[in-house]
Amino acid sequence: MERENEQYFLNSSAREDRLGFNGENSREKGVGREEIIEEVKKQLRLAGPLICESLLLYCLQLISVIFVGHLGALALSSASLATSFASVLAFNLLLGMSTALETLCGQSYGAKQYRMLGIHTQRAMFVLSLISIPLAIVLANTGSILAAIGQDPVISQAAGVYARFMIPSLFAYAILQCLLRFLRTQNNVFPMVLSSGITTLIHIFVCWILVFKFGLGNKGAALAGSISYWINVLMLAFYMKLSPSCAETWTSFSRESMHEIFAFLSLAVPSTVMVCLENWSFQLLVFLSGLLPNPELETSVITICINTTAVIWMIPFGLSSAASIRVSNELGAEDPKAAHLAVRLVLYLAISQGILVGLALILMRNIWGYAYSNDVQVIRYVAAMIPILATSNFIDGVQCVLSGIARGCGWQKIGAYINLGSYYLVGTPLSIVLAFVFRIGGKGLWLGITGALITQMLSLLIITARTNWEQEAKNAMERVRASKVPAELDNALS
Repeated sequence: MERENEQYFLNSSAREDRLGFNGENSREKGVGREEIIEEVKKQLRLAGPLICESLLLYCLQLISVIFVGHLGALALSSASLATSFASVLAFNLLLGMSTALETLCGQSYGAKQYRMLGIHTQRAMFVLSLISIPLAIVLANTGSILAAIGQDPVISQAAGVYARFMIPSLFAYAILQCLLRFLRTQNNVFPMVLSSGITTLIHIFVCWILVFKFGLGNKGAALAGSISYWINVLMLAFYMKLSPSCAETWTSFSRESMHEIFAFLSLAVPSTVMVCLENWSFQLLVFLSGLLPNPELETSVITICINTTAVIWMIPFGLSSAASIRVSNELGAEDPKAAHLAVRLVLYLAISQGILVGLALILMRNIWGYAYSNDVQVIRYVAAMIPILATSNFIDGVQCVLSGIARGCGWQKIGAYINLGSYYLVGTPLSIVLAFVFRIGGKGLWLGITGALITQMLSLLIITARTNWEQEAKNAMERVRASKVPAELDNALS
Protein backbone atom coordinates (compact mmCIF):
# COMPACT_ATOMS: atom_id res chain seq x y z
CA MET A 1 0.00 0.00 0.00
CA GLU A 2 2.89 2.41 0.85
CA ARG A 3 4.51 1.74 -2.53
CA GLU A 4 1.22 2.35 -4.28
CA ASN A 5 0.73 5.66 -2.45
CA GLU A 6 4.30 6.74 -3.11
CA GLN A 7 3.94 5.98 -6.82
CA TYR A 8 0.57 7.78 -6.94
CA PHE A 9 1.98 10.99 -5.44
CA LEU A 10 5.15 10.80 -7.57
CA ASN A 11 2.99 10.51 -10.68
CA SER A 12 0.86 13.40 -9.43
CA SER A 13 3.93 15.58 -8.89
CA ALA A 14 5.19 14.77 -12.37
CA ARG A 15 1.86 15.75 -13.85
CA GLU A 16 1.90 18.96 -11.81
CA ASP A 17 5.28 19.87 -13.26
CA ARG A 18 4.03 19.16 -16.76
CA LEU A 19 0.94 21.33 -16.28
CA GLY A 20 2.78 24.15 -14.57
CA PHE A 21 1.24 23.67 -11.12
CA ASN A 22 4.62 23.86 -9.40
CA GLY A 23 5.43 27.39 -10.44
CA GLU A 24 6.53 26.89 -14.03
CA ASN A 25 4.71 28.78 -16.74
CA SER A 26 2.57 26.63 -18.96
CA ARG A 27 0.84 27.57 -22.19
CA GLU A 28 -2.10 25.69 -23.65
CA LYS A 29 -1.33 24.43 -27.11
CA GLY A 30 -3.74 24.77 -29.98
CA VAL A 31 -6.49 22.23 -30.38
CA GLY A 32 -6.51 20.15 -33.53
CA ARG A 33 -9.49 19.16 -35.63
CA GLU A 34 -9.18 15.50 -34.64
CA GLU A 35 -9.37 16.42 -30.94
CA ILE A 36 -12.49 18.48 -31.57
CA ILE A 37 -14.20 15.71 -33.53
CA GLU A 38 -13.29 13.12 -30.92
CA GLU A 39 -14.62 15.29 -28.09
CA VAL A 40 -17.90 15.93 -29.93
CA LYS A 41 -18.29 12.18 -30.46
CA LYS A 42 -17.70 11.52 -26.76
CA GLN A 43 -20.28 14.08 -25.73
CA LEU A 44 -22.91 12.90 -28.20
CA ARG A 45 -22.33 9.26 -27.20
CA LEU A 46 -23.10 10.31 -23.65
CA ALA A 47 -25.86 12.86 -24.27
CA GLY A 48 -27.99 10.73 -26.62
CA PRO A 49 -28.51 7.80 -24.22
CA LEU A 50 -28.87 10.16 -21.24
CA ILE A 51 -31.69 12.02 -22.99
CA CYS A 52 -33.46 8.71 -23.69
CA GLU A 53 -32.96 7.51 -20.12
CA SER A 54 -34.32 10.76 -18.65
CA LEU A 55 -37.39 10.65 -20.90
CA LEU A 56 -38.08 7.04 -19.95
CA LEU A 57 -37.87 7.79 -16.22
CA TYR A 58 -40.10 10.82 -16.71
CA CYS A 59 -42.65 8.52 -18.38
CA LEU A 60 -43.13 6.42 -15.22
CA GLN A 61 -45.07 9.07 -13.31
CA LEU A 62 -46.74 10.24 -16.53
CA ILE A 63 -48.03 6.73 -17.32
CA SER A 64 -49.42 6.37 -13.79
CA VAL A 65 -51.31 9.67 -14.12
CA ILE A 66 -52.63 8.66 -17.56
CA PHE A 67 -54.08 5.42 -16.16
CA VAL A 68 -55.61 7.32 -13.25
CA GLY A 69 -57.14 9.78 -15.71
CA HIS A 70 -59.48 7.03 -16.90
CA LEU A 71 -60.92 6.68 -13.40
CA GLY A 72 -62.54 10.11 -13.29
CA ALA A 73 -61.86 13.77 -12.48
CA LEU A 74 -61.32 13.26 -8.74
CA ALA A 75 -58.80 10.46 -9.23
CA LEU A 76 -56.89 12.48 -11.85
CA SER A 77 -56.79 15.74 -9.88
CA SER A 78 -55.74 13.99 -6.65
CA ALA A 79 -53.01 11.96 -8.38
CA SER A 80 -51.67 15.06 -10.14
CA LEU A 81 -51.68 17.03 -6.89
CA ALA A 82 -49.96 14.23 -4.96
CA THR A 83 -47.35 13.76 -7.69
CA SER A 84 -46.54 17.49 -7.76
CA PHE A 85 -46.38 17.65 -3.97
CA ALA A 86 -44.05 14.62 -3.77
CA SER A 87 -41.84 15.95 -6.57
CA VAL A 88 -41.43 19.38 -4.99
CA LEU A 89 -40.81 18.27 -1.39
CA ALA A 90 -39.20 14.85 -1.78
CA PHE A 91 -38.03 13.58 -5.18
CA ASN A 92 -36.33 16.84 -6.23
CA LEU A 93 -34.45 16.90 -2.93
CA LEU A 94 -33.12 13.36 -3.47
CA LEU A 95 -32.27 14.15 -7.09
CA GLY A 96 -30.29 17.20 -6.01
CA MET A 97 -28.33 15.34 -3.35
CA SER A 98 -27.39 12.56 -5.77
CA THR A 99 -25.80 15.05 -8.19
CA ALA A 100 -22.88 15.44 -5.76
CA LEU A 101 -21.71 12.09 -7.17
CA GLU A 102 -21.16 13.74 -10.55
CA THR A 103 -18.27 15.62 -8.95
CA LEU A 104 -16.94 12.91 -6.63
CA CYS A 105 -17.29 9.85 -8.87
CA GLY A 106 -16.46 11.73 -12.06
CA GLN A 107 -13.17 13.10 -10.76
CA SER A 108 -12.23 9.79 -9.10
CA TYR A 109 -12.83 7.97 -12.38
CA GLY A 110 -10.68 10.47 -14.27
CA ALA A 111 -7.91 10.00 -11.69
CA LYS A 112 -8.20 6.21 -12.16
CA GLN A 113 -9.15 5.74 -8.50
CA TYR A 114 -11.79 3.26 -9.62
CA ARG A 115 -12.49 1.69 -6.24
CA MET A 116 -13.53 5.08 -4.85
CA LEU A 117 -16.53 5.21 -7.21
CA GLY A 118 -18.12 2.36 -5.29
CA ILE A 119 -17.24 3.94 -1.93
CA HIS A 120 -18.72 7.33 -2.90
CA THR A 121 -21.86 5.64 -4.24
CA GLN A 122 -22.39 3.51 -1.13
CA ARG A 123 -21.97 6.59 1.04
CA ALA A 124 -24.55 8.46 -1.03
CA MET A 125 -26.99 5.53 -0.89
CA PHE A 126 -26.69 5.43 2.90
CA VAL A 127 -27.22 9.18 3.34
CA LEU A 128 -30.10 9.42 0.86
CA SER A 129 -31.82 6.42 2.42
CA LEU A 130 -31.65 8.12 5.82
CA ILE A 131 -32.99 11.36 4.35
CA SER A 132 -35.87 9.38 2.83
CA ILE A 133 -37.22 8.49 6.28
CA PRO A 134 -38.38 12.00 7.26
CA LEU A 135 -39.50 12.57 3.67
CA ALA A 136 -41.66 9.42 3.94
CA ILE A 137 -43.26 10.89 7.07
CA VAL A 138 -44.08 14.03 5.09
CA LEU A 139 -45.65 11.97 2.29
CA ALA A 140 -47.66 9.98 4.84
CA ASN A 141 -49.24 13.26 5.97
CA THR A 142 -49.79 14.72 2.50
CA GLY A 143 -53.57 14.86 2.86
CA SER A 144 -53.45 16.82 6.11
CA ILE A 145 -50.79 19.21 4.80
CA LEU A 146 -52.71 19.95 1.58
CA ALA A 147 -55.94 20.53 3.49
CA ALA A 148 -54.13 22.84 5.93
CA ILE A 149 -52.87 25.09 3.11
CA GLY A 150 -56.35 25.51 1.68
CA GLN A 151 -56.71 22.74 -0.91
CA ASP A 152 -60.10 21.10 -1.45
CA PRO A 153 -60.65 18.61 1.44
CA VAL A 154 -61.96 15.80 -0.80
CA ILE A 155 -59.10 16.13 -3.29
CA SER A 156 -56.60 16.46 -0.43
CA GLN A 157 -57.80 13.24 1.19
CA ALA A 158 -57.56 11.31 -2.10
CA ALA A 159 -54.12 12.82 -2.77
CA GLY A 160 -53.00 11.70 0.68
CA VAL A 161 -53.95 8.10 -0.11
CA TYR A 162 -52.06 8.26 -3.43
CA ALA A 163 -48.98 9.75 -1.73
CA ARG A 164 -48.88 7.04 0.96
CA PHE A 165 -48.65 4.38 -1.73
CA MET A 166 -45.77 6.34 -3.29
CA ILE A 167 -43.61 5.98 -0.16
CA PRO A 168 -41.83 2.74 -1.27
CA SER A 169 -40.86 4.47 -4.51
CA LEU A 170 -39.11 7.19 -2.46
CA PHE A 171 -36.49 4.77 -1.13
CA ALA A 172 -36.09 3.12 -4.54
CA TYR A 173 -35.66 6.52 -6.19
CA ALA A 174 -32.94 7.47 -3.69
CA ILE A 175 -30.90 4.35 -4.50
CA LEU A 176 -31.68 4.53 -8.23
CA GLN A 177 -30.31 8.06 -8.63
CA CYS A 178 -27.05 7.01 -6.94
CA LEU A 179 -26.67 3.95 -9.18
CA LEU A 180 -27.39 6.00 -12.30
CA ARG A 181 -24.66 8.49 -11.47
CA PHE A 182 -22.26 5.68 -10.58
CA LEU A 183 -22.66 4.33 -14.12
CA ARG A 184 -22.83 7.70 -15.87
CA THR A 185 -19.55 8.99 -14.48
CA GLN A 186 -17.70 6.00 -15.93
CA ASN A 187 -19.35 6.57 -19.34
CA ASN A 188 -21.36 3.35 -19.01
CA VAL A 189 -24.73 4.66 -20.18
CA PHE A 190 -26.36 2.01 -22.37
CA PRO A 191 -27.26 -0.36 -19.49
CA MET A 192 -29.22 2.52 -17.93
CA VAL A 193 -31.19 3.08 -21.13
CA LEU A 194 -31.93 -0.63 -21.43
CA SER A 195 -33.07 -0.98 -17.81
CA SER A 196 -35.19 2.19 -18.03
CA GLY A 197 -36.78 0.99 -21.28
CA ILE A 198 -37.62 -2.42 -19.81
CA THR A 199 -38.95 -0.77 -16.65
CA THR A 200 -41.23 1.52 -18.66
CA LEU A 201 -42.72 -1.40 -20.58
CA ILE A 202 -43.21 -3.38 -17.37
CA HIS A 203 -44.76 -0.32 -15.74
CA ILE A 204 -47.52 -0.13 -18.35
CA PHE A 205 -48.44 -3.76 -17.71
CA VAL A 206 -48.23 -3.42 -13.90
CA CYS A 207 -50.40 -0.27 -13.97
CA TRP A 208 -53.04 -2.04 -16.06
CA ILE A 209 -53.06 -5.06 -13.72
CA LEU A 210 -53.24 -3.11 -10.46
CA VAL A 211 -55.55 -0.29 -11.58
CA PHE A 212 -58.12 -2.25 -13.59
CA LYS A 213 -57.73 -6.00 -13.01
CA PHE A 214 -57.19 -5.82 -9.24
CA GLY A 215 -59.47 -2.78 -8.95
CA LEU A 216 -57.07 -0.78 -6.78
CA GLY A 217 -57.77 2.46 -8.65
CA ASN A 218 -55.40 5.35 -7.98
CA LYS A 219 -53.75 3.38 -5.17
CA GLY A 220 -52.79 0.77 -7.76
CA ALA A 221 -51.18 3.41 -10.01
CA ALA A 222 -49.06 4.74 -7.13
CA LEU A 223 -48.09 1.23 -6.08
CA ALA A 224 -47.18 0.36 -9.67
CA GLY A 225 -44.71 3.25 -9.66
CA SER A 226 -43.09 1.90 -6.51
CA ILE A 227 -42.80 -1.60 -8.00
CA SER A 228 -41.32 -0.27 -11.24
CA TYR A 229 -38.68 1.85 -9.49
CA TRP A 230 -37.55 -1.17 -7.46
CA ILE A 231 -37.41 -3.30 -10.60
CA ASN A 232 -35.10 -0.73 -12.17
CA VAL A 233 -32.91 -0.68 -9.05
CA LEU A 234 -32.62 -4.48 -9.00
CA MET A 235 -31.74 -4.68 -12.70
CA LEU A 236 -28.96 -2.13 -12.31
CA ALA A 237 -27.72 -3.80 -9.11
CA PHE A 238 -27.48 -7.18 -10.84
CA TYR A 239 -25.68 -5.59 -13.78
CA MET A 240 -23.15 -3.88 -11.50
CA LYS A 241 -22.56 -7.11 -9.60
CA LEU A 242 -22.14 -9.34 -12.64
CA SER A 243 -20.71 -7.09 -15.36
CA PRO A 244 -16.92 -7.12 -15.93
CA SER A 245 -17.12 -3.38 -16.72
CA CYS A 246 -17.89 -2.68 -13.03
CA ALA A 247 -15.40 -5.17 -11.59
CA GLU A 248 -12.92 -2.46 -10.55
CA THR A 249 -15.43 0.22 -9.57
CA TRP A 250 -17.88 -1.90 -7.53
CA THR A 251 -16.23 -4.53 -5.37
CA SER A 252 -18.41 -5.00 -2.29
CA PHE A 253 -20.05 -3.00 0.45
CA SER A 254 -17.37 -1.48 2.66
CA ARG A 255 -17.28 0.30 6.01
CA GLU A 256 -15.14 2.93 4.28
CA SER A 257 -18.36 4.42 2.97
CA MET A 258 -19.17 5.52 6.53
CA HIS A 259 -16.19 7.90 6.46
CA GLU A 260 -16.27 11.44 5.06
CA ILE A 261 -20.06 11.77 5.27
CA PHE A 262 -19.75 15.49 6.03
CA ALA A 263 -17.50 15.91 3.01
CA PHE A 264 -20.25 14.36 0.89
CA LEU A 265 -22.87 16.62 2.49
CA SER A 266 -20.73 19.68 1.77
CA LEU A 267 -21.40 19.02 -1.93
CA ALA A 268 -24.81 17.33 -1.63
CA VAL A 269 -26.55 20.12 0.29
CA PRO A 270 -25.66 22.95 -2.14
CA SER A 271 -26.42 20.58 -5.03
CA THR A 272 -29.89 20.12 -3.57
CA VAL A 273 -30.31 23.86 -3.14
CA MET A 274 -29.36 24.39 -6.81
CA VAL A 275 -31.97 21.91 -8.05
CA CYS A 276 -34.78 22.75 -5.64
CA LEU A 277 -34.61 26.55 -5.86
CA GLU A 278 -34.99 26.37 -9.63
CA ASN A 279 -37.79 23.78 -9.63
CA TRP A 280 -39.70 25.50 -6.85
CA SER A 281 -39.72 28.78 -8.75
CA PHE A 282 -41.50 27.13 -11.68
CA GLN A 283 -44.05 25.54 -9.36
CA LEU A 284 -44.62 28.96 -7.82
CA LEU A 285 -45.74 30.21 -11.23
CA VAL A 286 -48.72 27.82 -11.13
CA PHE A 287 -49.72 29.17 -7.73
CA LEU A 288 -49.39 32.79 -8.86
CA SER A 289 -51.36 32.11 -12.05
CA GLY A 290 -54.30 31.06 -9.88
CA LEU A 291 -54.40 34.58 -8.40
CA LEU A 292 -54.78 36.28 -11.79
CA PRO A 293 -58.09 37.33 -13.37
CA ASN A 294 -59.56 34.33 -15.26
CA PRO A 295 -57.43 31.89 -13.21
CA GLU A 296 -58.72 28.81 -15.05
CA LEU A 297 -57.32 30.06 -18.36
CA GLU A 298 -54.09 31.41 -16.88
CA THR A 299 -53.37 28.26 -14.87
CA SER A 300 -54.07 26.01 -17.87
CA VAL A 301 -51.69 27.96 -20.10
CA ILE A 302 -48.91 28.19 -17.49
CA THR A 303 -49.25 24.44 -16.83
CA ILE A 304 -48.95 23.74 -20.58
CA CYS A 305 -45.85 25.93 -20.75
CA ILE A 306 -44.25 24.14 -17.77
CA ASN A 307 -45.04 20.69 -19.21
CA THR A 308 -43.64 21.74 -22.60
CA THR A 309 -40.50 23.07 -20.94
CA ALA A 310 -40.12 19.86 -18.89
CA VAL A 311 -40.10 17.70 -22.04
CA ILE A 312 -37.81 19.99 -24.05
CA TRP A 313 -35.50 20.32 -21.03
CA MET A 314 -34.56 16.65 -21.37
CA ILE A 315 -32.34 17.56 -24.34
CA PRO A 316 -30.12 20.14 -22.60
CA PHE A 317 -30.25 18.00 -19.46
CA GLY A 318 -28.60 15.19 -21.43
CA LEU A 319 -25.95 17.64 -22.64
CA SER A 320 -25.61 18.97 -19.09
CA SER A 321 -24.96 15.48 -17.70
CA ALA A 322 -22.49 14.80 -20.52
CA ALA A 323 -20.70 18.07 -19.73
CA SER A 324 -20.54 17.22 -16.03
CA ILE A 325 -19.09 13.78 -16.78
CA ARG A 326 -16.57 14.95 -19.36
CA VAL A 327 -15.35 17.92 -17.27
CA SER A 328 -15.09 15.93 -14.03
CA ASN A 329 -13.31 13.04 -15.80
CA GLU A 330 -10.73 15.31 -17.43
CA LEU A 331 -10.14 17.37 -14.30
CA GLY A 332 -9.68 14.15 -12.34
CA ALA A 333 -7.19 13.03 -14.99
CA GLU A 334 -5.39 16.39 -14.54
CA ASP A 335 -5.94 17.41 -18.13
CA PRO A 336 -7.20 21.04 -18.02
CA LYS A 337 -6.82 21.44 -21.78
CA ALA A 338 -9.28 18.61 -22.46
CA ALA A 339 -11.67 19.92 -19.78
CA HIS A 340 -11.64 23.40 -21.34
CA LEU A 341 -12.25 21.92 -24.78
CA ALA A 342 -15.19 19.92 -23.43
CA VAL A 343 -16.67 23.13 -21.96
CA ARG A 344 -16.42 25.08 -25.20
CA LEU A 345 -17.86 22.34 -27.38
CA VAL A 346 -20.80 21.51 -25.12
CA LEU A 347 -21.75 25.19 -25.11
CA TYR A 348 -21.75 25.19 -28.92
CA LEU A 349 -23.96 22.09 -28.88
CA ALA A 350 -26.35 23.70 -26.36
CA ILE A 351 -26.66 26.86 -28.44
CA SER A 352 -27.25 24.87 -31.65
CA GLN A 353 -29.97 22.65 -30.17
CA GLY A 354 -31.59 25.68 -28.52
CA ILE A 355 -31.89 27.48 -31.84
CA LEU A 356 -33.29 24.40 -33.62
CA VAL A 357 -35.82 23.59 -30.89
CA GLY A 358 -36.86 27.24 -30.63
CA LEU A 359 -37.48 27.49 -34.36
CA ALA A 360 -39.49 24.25 -34.29
CA LEU A 361 -41.64 25.59 -31.45
CA ILE A 362 -42.32 28.86 -33.26
CA LEU A 363 -43.28 27.03 -36.45
CA MET A 364 -45.73 24.86 -34.47
CA ARG A 365 -47.08 27.69 -32.31
CA ASN A 366 -50.57 27.64 -33.85
CA ILE A 367 -51.07 23.90 -33.40
CA TRP A 368 -49.10 23.14 -30.22
CA GLY A 369 -52.01 23.95 -27.93
CA TYR A 370 -54.13 21.17 -29.50
CA ALA A 371 -51.86 18.61 -27.84
CA TYR A 372 -53.25 19.72 -24.48
CA SER A 373 -56.67 21.25 -25.07
CA ASN A 374 -59.55 21.74 -27.50
CA ASP A 375 -60.45 25.14 -26.02
CA VAL A 376 -59.90 27.80 -28.71
CA GLN A 377 -59.04 30.45 -26.12
CA VAL A 378 -56.36 28.24 -24.57
CA ILE A 379 -54.91 27.37 -28.00
CA ARG A 380 -54.65 31.05 -29.00
CA TYR A 381 -53.11 31.99 -25.66
CA VAL A 382 -50.52 29.22 -26.00
CA ALA A 383 -49.68 30.40 -29.54
CA ALA A 384 -49.07 33.91 -28.18
CA MET A 385 -46.84 32.50 -25.41
CA ILE A 386 -44.70 30.33 -27.71
CA PRO A 387 -42.17 33.05 -28.76
CA ILE A 388 -41.52 33.86 -25.08
CA LEU A 389 -41.37 30.13 -24.31
CA ALA A 390 -38.90 29.49 -27.15
CA THR A 391 -36.65 32.29 -25.88
CA SER A 392 -36.75 31.05 -22.29
CA ASN A 393 -36.06 27.46 -23.38
CA PHE A 394 -33.01 28.60 -25.36
CA ILE A 395 -31.62 30.45 -22.32
CA ASP A 396 -32.57 27.58 -20.01
CA GLY A 397 -30.69 25.14 -22.25
CA VAL A 398 -27.48 27.18 -22.05
CA GLN A 399 -27.73 27.67 -18.28
CA CYS A 400 -28.53 23.97 -17.82
CA VAL A 401 -25.26 23.04 -19.54
CA LEU A 402 -23.38 25.65 -17.52
CA SER A 403 -24.85 24.12 -14.35
CA GLY A 404 -23.55 20.73 -15.50
CA ILE A 405 -20.08 22.24 -15.91
CA ALA A 406 -20.40 23.66 -12.38
CA ARG A 407 -21.24 20.20 -11.00
CA GLY A 408 -18.28 18.68 -12.83
CA CYS A 409 -15.96 21.24 -11.24
CA GLY A 410 -17.52 21.05 -7.77
CA TRP A 411 -18.94 24.60 -7.77
CA GLN A 412 -22.21 23.61 -6.11
CA LYS A 413 -21.99 26.28 -3.41
CA ILE A 414 -21.48 29.00 -5.99
CA GLY A 415 -24.38 27.60 -8.02
CA ALA A 416 -26.65 27.62 -4.97
CA TYR A 417 -26.00 31.33 -4.34
CA ILE A 418 -26.53 32.14 -8.02
CA ASN A 419 -29.84 30.27 -8.13
CA LEU A 420 -31.03 31.94 -4.93
CA GLY A 421 -30.32 35.40 -6.32
CA SER A 422 -31.55 34.67 -9.83
CA TYR A 423 -34.91 33.14 -8.96
CA TYR A 424 -35.86 34.82 -5.69
CA LEU A 425 -34.22 38.25 -5.91
CA VAL A 426 -34.79 38.76 -9.64
CA GLY A 427 -37.19 36.25 -11.21
CA THR A 428 -40.05 35.94 -8.73
CA PRO A 429 -40.29 39.67 -7.86
CA LEU A 430 -40.13 40.51 -11.58
CA SER A 431 -42.92 37.99 -12.32
CA ILE A 432 -45.13 39.53 -9.62
CA VAL A 433 -44.52 43.10 -10.84
CA LEU A 434 -45.15 42.30 -14.51
CA ALA A 435 -48.19 40.11 -13.86
CA PHE A 436 -49.97 42.09 -11.14
CA VAL A 437 -48.64 45.67 -11.31
CA PHE A 438 -48.34 46.03 -15.08
CA ARG A 439 -51.23 43.56 -15.56
CA ILE A 440 -49.51 41.51 -18.29
CA GLY A 441 -50.94 38.29 -16.83
CA GLY A 442 -49.42 34.92 -17.64
CA LYS A 443 -46.98 36.48 -20.09
CA GLY A 444 -45.67 38.63 -17.26
CA LEU A 445 -45.16 35.58 -15.05
CA TRP A 446 -43.15 33.82 -17.75
CA LEU A 447 -41.16 36.96 -18.64
CA GLY A 448 -40.18 37.20 -14.98
CA ILE A 449 -38.86 33.63 -14.94
CA THR A 450 -37.04 34.38 -18.20
CA GLY A 451 -35.32 37.26 -16.40
CA ALA A 452 -34.21 34.78 -13.73
CA LEU A 453 -32.83 32.43 -16.39
CA ILE A 454 -30.91 35.28 -18.04
CA THR A 455 -29.39 36.29 -14.69
CA GLN A 456 -28.46 32.69 -13.92
CA MET A 457 -26.97 32.09 -17.38
CA LEU A 458 -24.87 35.28 -17.37
CA SER A 459 -23.57 34.65 -13.85
CA LEU A 460 -22.49 31.10 -14.65
CA LEU A 461 -21.09 32.19 -18.02
CA ILE A 462 -18.91 34.87 -16.42
CA ILE A 463 -17.58 32.42 -13.83
CA THR A 464 -16.90 29.78 -16.49
CA ALA A 465 -15.17 32.27 -18.80
CA ARG A 466 -12.89 33.48 -15.99
CA THR A 467 -11.97 29.99 -14.78
CA ASN A 468 -8.34 28.96 -14.47
CA TRP A 469 -8.64 25.36 -15.70
CA GLU A 470 -5.17 24.39 -14.54
CA GLN A 471 -6.12 25.45 -11.01
CA GLU A 472 -9.38 23.49 -11.29
CA ALA A 473 -7.40 20.39 -12.26
CA LYS A 474 -5.22 20.94 -9.20
CA ASN A 475 -8.32 21.30 -7.01
CA ALA A 476 -9.72 18.06 -8.41
CA MET A 477 -6.46 16.27 -7.70
CA GLU A 478 -6.57 17.47 -4.08
CA ARG A 479 -10.19 16.33 -3.73
CA VAL A 480 -9.27 12.87 -5.03
CA ARG A 481 -6.29 12.65 -2.69
CA ALA A 482 -8.46 13.63 0.27
CA SER A 483 -11.02 10.96 -0.56
CA LYS A 484 -8.29 8.29 -0.59
CA VAL A 485 -7.22 8.92 3.00
CA PRO A 486 -10.15 7.18 4.79
CA ALA A 487 -9.73 4.06 2.66
CA GLU A 488 -6.04 3.75 3.56
CA LEU A 489 -6.68 4.37 7.26
CA ASP A 490 -9.45 1.78 7.22
CA ASN A 491 -7.18 -0.81 5.57
CA ALA A 492 -4.48 -0.08 8.13
CA LEU A 493 -6.92 -0.64 10.99
CA SER A 494 -8.16 -3.88 9.52
